[in-house]
Amino acid sequence: MGKLAVYKYISMMFLVIQCILTAFTIVALFGGDVNPAGHSARAMLVYILPVLIAANVLMLIFWLVRRKWIYALIPTITIACCVPYIGTIYQFGSLDKKAEAEKGLKIATYNVAMFGRETSGFQAQDILAQMRRQKVDVLCMQEYSEMSGDKKNSKNYMEYFPYMAVGRGDMVVFSRYPIKDSKTIDFDDSNQSAMWADVDVKGQAIRFFNVHLETTGINRTMHQASKLQAKNPYEDFSPSNSRVMNALFGNYMLGMMFRAGQAITIANEKRQTEKPCIICGDFNDVPYSFVYNTMLGDMVDGFKECGSGWMHTYRGKKAVRIDYIFHDKFFKGLTYYKEDLTTSDHLPVFMKVTY
Repeated sequence: MGKLAVYKYISMMFLVIQCILTAFTIVALFGGDVNPAGHSARAMLVYILPVLIAANVLMLIFWLVRRKWIYALIPTITIACCVPYIGTIYQFGSLDKKAEAEKGLKIATYNVAMFGRETSGFQAQDILAQMRRQKVDVLCMQEYSEMSGDKKNSKNYMEYFPYMAVGRGDMVVFSRYPIKDSKTIDFDDSNQSAMWADVDVKGQAIRFFNVHLETTGINRTMHQASKLQAKNPYEDFSPSNSRVMNALFGNYMLGMMFRAGQAITIANEKRQTEKPCIICGDFNDVPYSFVYNTMLGDMVDGFKECGSGWMHTYRGKKAVRIDYIFHDKFFKGLTYYKEDLTTSDHLPVFMKVTY
């Protein structure tokens, strides 16, 4: 009788945990519907959705092992609700080589991280060679840099991409088709920016938005902490330190709010044109976040349409998807994939579309 009571108590405890886990998961799924300014806790839950989904899978296994079929329905339904989110980071299948061989417009976006700040030009040439191999028609680059300020990178790239539009600082669009107009989009109180370029593709005007949104600020905070640690070796500046944790959280929240405002700016800019649009770049944010939903609007996420496998575009310890290509429904996606280049902390994303 005592064992039965213990089993019932354990089951009740796990049921409470399951209900709390399900509630957090459902709230996280809709966390991207609210602006982080004023709804920070709800918005933050989006960032741990993969952990919440994994926890639901473990709970499902637990209930199945215990043969609690009714209780197993709770994580099953929860996981089913997460299928649209899972589709933003994983798609079944493999690259459709037949679709890749079809005629269409090939687009690439790549945060090149200033080409590693090297002055030889080798990294820039390696990237250009990759764009040639992939037969890219329009290339949007973030954190672009001229080698030693002598315009050598632009000169080399324009041998393959005859047309070029430059935004503020590190933003550039290269194209094999004529660029008719362009505009820089500045963000208040930020070093990041965006731009658009109108490209004439065989008589069809297409507006390309090249976007680089605010960073998370985590790496900057950790770098500052390591410098303080070097100056004060007897003081604790590790991530477990409360001051460091508060600084990390504060910078992350600040970055979220900055990106939210910048995403709204881009969305408003897009509404002002009747041209078919493609939005791409480094959003510095995850799928289902407020930034993702705002930038996407009524557009199509290219990866969900024709991607395959796991999609992550950041090469650091945080293997997350933060670089995107979205397009208007005027287009039809043929292929969407990334390449594992090591020239940056980001991975380049490629997409072929037709219309």
